[in-house]
Amino acid sequence: MACRLADSMFLFMAPHQRPVGSQKLACLHSPGISQLKLENIVTKGIQHKKCSIPIRRGKFLQAVAVPVAPASADSDSAEYRKQLAESYGFKQIGEPLPDNVTLRDVVDTLPKKVFEIDDVKAWKSVLISATSYALGLFLISKAPWYLLPLAWAWTGTAVTGFFVIGHDCAHKSFSKNKLVEDIVGTLAFLPLIYPYEPWRFKHDRHHAKTNMLAEDTAWHPVWKEEFDSSPLLRKAIIFGYGPFRPWMSIAHWLMWHFDVKKFRPNEVKRVKISLACVFAFMAIGWPLIIFKTGIMGWIKYWLMPWLGYHFWMSTFTMVHHTAPHIPFKSSNEWNAAQAQLNGTVHCDYPSWIEILCHDINVHIPHHISSRIPSYNLRAAHKSIQENWGKYLNEASWNWRLMKTIMTVCHVYDKEQNYVAFDQLAPEDSRPIKFLKSTMPDYA
Repeated sequence: MACRLADSMFLFMAPHQRPVGSQKLACLHSPGISQLKLENIVTKGIQHKKCSIPIRRGKFLQAVAVPVAPASADSDSAEYRKQLAESYGFKQIGEPLPDNVTLRDVVDTLPKKVFEIDDVKAWKSVLISATSYALGLFLISKAPWYLLPLAWAWTGTAVTGFFVIGHDCAHKSFSKNKLVEDIVGTLAFLPLIYPYEPWRFKHDRHHAKTNMLAEDTAWHPVWKEEFDSSPLLRKAIIFGYGPFRPWMSIAHWLMWHFDVKKFRPNEVKRVKISLACVFAFMAIGWPLIIFKTGIMGWIKYWLMPWLGYHFWMSTFTMVHHTAPHIPFKSSNEWNAAQAQLNGTVHCDYPSWIEILCHDINVHIPHHISSRIPSYNLRAAHKSIQENWGKYLNEASWNWRLMKTIMTVCHVYDKEQNYVAFDQLAPEDSRPIKFLKSTMPDYA
């Protein structure tokens, strides 16, 4: 679930990356994972080599190639991972998963009951979302202007619950009746103006190719060639992957889901049915809202909660799969178990968000097996913690975590994973510098 922008100004599909142009970067390779060191990382007791990147006006930015230790790590490496986690805003950075572990090995450790569909629990989630969404609309209708942002935040989060219900339907984990799943999924997506079948086809590719460099359809690093292709595109990318990143799913929604040409011939019929449903909802629902409440009512009751939903859509997805130490791999280097277990982030959010969004952020078990219903994700995560806990990346949502993603995780680099925009183009990166100076550092 925040997002690669195929065929848009935000994504370049070139198969290879050029060297880092005129920037001089020399870093030590390590047995673990190499990545860029944040300025405030603590390095006491750790031996590594520094390197410097000359940038304009005679300033130097120091970077360090730092290892995430393998499973046989000594105490220094364990302490290092702890320090790295604190620097990035994580609770834990997992040890690299051994190469001989397969995804089937992980799935086989899960209790069979976590795969069981429970109709009562499934329809309870529908009741929670419908009730919380109705409450949100009521709050919007009654709130004075200065409390409207709170009402919009609640309603946008509540309607995100509809997305999670449709998400379960798409993964065939909502009901044993597949027709019921398709109907419920289509209806759940309508308030979001999301065509169900196009999203389902696209999302299945994300699960099959998680953190695969060119094939993953979720968040994706910027290519260096794209970044250098034109000054105008560069500025758009900097804004898109910087301050606008919590709403980048809007571009993804627009570019991926309404173009029939993006789908296989055997998918087109179902895609067209979903598109017809969405356009019918827009043609009937939007005029009714405007007729009853006016244009301002449409903004107040639909647009603002929809923007709130996209904030969570983008934020959840980028937090699930984006961190300086988590690599995107080319298809010939990609390992399913490493990508799904070791490359997916579990993030705890405030309880009211977890309830309204049906535990979608208990995300590691969902990538181990997408057939696990949302109401069983916590039980599955507990099992994974017991059997594979030292390999997990875990966080609680916080400012430092968001700041790390929005100001560091930018341009793809094979050795470091990411190079920040302000290292490559400091003169164009004022939005990133603004985020660095204004976003809080506390976790």
